[in-house]
Order: sequence, then structure tokens, then C-alpha cells
Amino acid sequence: MGSASRRDRHNPKRLGRKLRQIRLALGQSQGGMLDLLGNPEKLQQSSISGYERGARVPPALILLKYARLAGVYVDVLLDDSLDLPKKLPASPTSAGLGSPNRRKA
Repeated sequence: MGSASRRDRHNPKRLGRKLRQIRLALGQSQGGMLDLLGNPEKLQQSSISGYERGARVPPALILLKYARLAGVYVDVLLDDSLDLPKKLPASPTSAGLGSPNRRKA
């Protein structure tokens, strides 16, 4: 069996909105967010825009940096059934809040 292509990966539907929510909660423009992220991998403002629109999925390192800036675990960003805490950055690191739309397993 071959490995899954990039198109076959699960992309969280709420990820872009969560990343935008983090940026706005931190009071940052997209350019300011680049500075906070330390501009790894030579990101551009269009990268941040693409992440927030859901057109691109950030690499793991970027997701980790967003999570740390927000004071949440990375799975809160990736799991569509979890909401970000109302107050960001969360302190101490928050596991997130169950979404009212969360499906029962």
C-alpha cells in the first residue's frame, strides 16, 4: 500500500476560524502574528491568510506555536469538537471545552 497523499488527509473544518480567533484575541494583525510566530520557514502574510481561510493547513511547528501562544494544547486546534476557551491566552494550558455540537461516540 502506498502512503496517503496530501489531499487524502483530514483537514479540520474549524481550524482556520480558531487560528483567526487566536490572532484577534492576541490583538495582532496578520503581520504581527508572523512576528509572534518567529517567522519560521519564511512565512508570509499570505500564509497566515491562507491558514485562516482554510485554504492551507499549517505545518505542525506552526500549529504548536499557535497553541503555545494561546495557552492550549494542539489537539484543541485540530479537534473540531473542541472549542477554544473564551479567554485567550488561556492560563494554565487548557484542554479546551467540549462543543455543544460534539457528537457522542
